[in-house]
Amino acid sequence: MNIAIIPARGGSKRIPKKNIKHFHGKPIITYSIKAAIESQCFDRIIVSTDDDEIASISKAHGAEVPFKRPQLISDDYTGTTEVISHAINWIINQKENINFVCCLYPTAPFIQPHDIRFSLKKLQAEDADFCFSVTNYMYPIQRSLKINPDNRCEMFYPEMFNQRSQDLIEAYHDAGQFYWGQTNAWLGKKPIFSNISIPYKLPSHRVHDIDTLEDWKRAELMFKSISRL
Repeated sequence: MNIAIIPARGGSKRIPKKNIKHFHGKPIITYSIKAAIESQCFDRIIVSTDDDEIASISKAHGAEVPFKRPQLISDDYTGTTEVISHAINWIINQKENINFVCCLYPTAPFIQPHDIRFSLKKLQAEDADFCFSVTNYMYPIQRSLKINPDNRCEMFYPEMFNQRSQDLIEAYHDAGQFYWGQTNAWLGKKPIFSNISIPYKLPSHRVHDIDTLEDWKRAELMFKSISRL
């Protein structure tokens, strides 16, 4: 059995009710639920939440909310792995066997069903514990700058100053959409960002982190532009 787990607590502070705030007319969590359903990868799609309103909206759009997430793992400091492990253990206690688990973030409106499907096939074909979405940085990180306490600029990697751009190693970052993993890897709380994982590359125009209201507005503009294509 393959399961999707969408971690969606109710206590967002920078963007109130972030996980169910309307994004182009729909609660943003519904994009992840819809993509999970259309991927046809999952026997169960579960939302882990401590919030009744999130639970109600999630169930109305096709997800399960078979338990209420304990307050102990619903604060600002609990990591995603802890939440996923809790959900897996809950399912195992129901005497169900799990093969692969995919964590889908609830604020990922650019997520696509085919990416969920193909990334699972990639994980199944390779010797790895995790497969997750990544995208490339738009500018070489070796040329990145910092501002020191004297308000002067410094390079993070001054030794790279004379290197040609085409000779620099391309860098990637977490795309924040989905994370497939072996059940035992999740339960063992293995580090996802390590050599036990394989990347699933996404184009940068379909990746946008949403942490602030400015991020939200920018994401809506991007989504509107892509929808016109």
